[in-house]
Amino acid sequence: MFGLEALDLARIQFAFTISFHIVFPAITIGLASYLAVLEGLWLKTGEGVYRDLYHFWSKIFAVNFGMGVVSGLVMAYQFGTNWSAFSDFAGAVTGPLLTYEVLTAFFLEAGFLGVMLFGWNRVGPGLHFFSTVMVAIGTLISTFWILASNSWMQTPQGFEIVDGRVIPVDWLAVIFNPSFPYRLAHMATAAFLATAFFVGASAAWHLLRGRDNPALRKMLSMAMWMALLVAPVQAFIGDLHGLNTLKHQPAKIAAMEGHWDNSSGEPTPLILFGWPDMEREETRFKLEIPYLGSLILTHSLDEQVPALKEFAPEDRPNSLIVFWSFRIMVALGLLMILTGVWSLWLRWRDRLFSSRPFLHLVLWMGPSGLIAILAGWFTTEVGRQPWVVYGLMRTADAVSNHGVTQMSVTLALFVVVYFVLFGIGISYMLRLVRKGPVTDEGQRAGSGGPGQRRTPARPLSASEEGMDDDDASNGLDARS
Repeated sequence: MFGLEALDLARIQFAFTISFHIVFPAITIGLASYLAVLEGLWLKTGEGVYRDLYHFWSKIFAVNFGMGVVSGLVMAYQFGTNWSAFSDFAGAVTGPLLTYEVLTAFFLEAGFLGVMLFGWNRVGPGLHFFSTVMVAIGTLISTFWILASNSWMQTPQGFEIVDGRVIPVDWLAVIFNPSFPYRLAHMATAAFLATAFFVGASAAWHLLRGRDNPALRKMLSMAMWMALLVAPVQAFIGDLHGLNTLKHQPAKIAAMEGHWDNSSGEPTPLILFGWPDMEREETRFKLEIPYLGSLILTHSLDEQVPALKEFAPEDRPNSLIVFWSFRIMVALGLLMILTGVWSLWLRWRDRLFSSRPFLHLVLWMGPSGLIAILAGWFTTEVGRQPWVVYGLMRTADAVSNHGVTQMSVTLALFVVVYFVLFGIGISYMLRLVRKGPVTDEGQRAGSGGPGQRRTPARPLSASEEGMDDDDASNGLDARS
């Protein structure tokens, strides 16, 4: 297929499925915490706007959660089907870590999700709020275990190799490996930011179309406070993560910077733009700033950053991919900070909800958090190559013994099925977003929450079933 080998197709398949999957847990993590905050504020203040927003976003959360669960199952199966050699080598570490996620996070979410989605009129407010908080905590626990497993693959420790297999000897060292704290904080914060801009873009879309109510204003206001406060924190976490990566995975940093040679003895410049050429071993058409690379990456004006030529060609990541994915992530992060600062200035001028240029920016920034997450994952995963477990097992040695035809057919099937199924799910979720929150829900006849009149067995049932705009709007009025 296009001159690709089975290994290449297996990597593309995994990258494709995980790129689809990571979008849903990121929104799930952020929305679960957002819902907990909304319900907590409603219980504390009694303001109906928080209740209305809770009901609105709980429907979207239900659809997103369902798609996240389905897409996540595929990831677990791929370890055994396409990467059986890796499972045989490192399964004693990665298997238990994923099992701990199921035993803690998944069971916690499953136990309280039904109460959260369908128990608004069936349990007391305290128990319902407790259930929402437990679901939010469950998403964070899930993040903990997934990042522990992936971080161990980046910076493995706490193990011995016996008969060609990894055997854990210190679980605390395995879990709290050197890169884990930074990557956990970076991912969780990224999920909160991605959700904030998703929520903010939803409000901006309605405001630009002349629909203005307290719920939409509250959505935009809360989202921009999150951007203002958390985006700079994310940049600080990213800096700490970079220093940790420089220590433990210097080849990845060299690839991210497109930096090839230290023979001049000069401090490392920062290459803003360029085209890393793996064959010519140089970054072509580069625009660089002297000394700035050393300052950012080593916090010094005289230390050099490791160069790609210091590593054997077979041990170098693909600098072209990593170089640009990293810059996309950083550029979007800077835009998030800029958006937060602009929102503060407009808030001070009492124009936060009326500045059309700003609302257009927020609307276009809606997917920025998710794109930044994908760019960050490409940076960290491609930058780890050619290792699947850094320094221990090469990716070429981890793949199953499949042929090109098998991998081509399954990859094509994945592409078709994913775009059809998840395309429908995402379209439906965006359709719910376009309807906007219904205000004063608590004063409507028969109102009270997503579970009115019935107790569905599936999380997706918490959203409205009708796809017709008028029918769905009537359903919102009657059941929300």
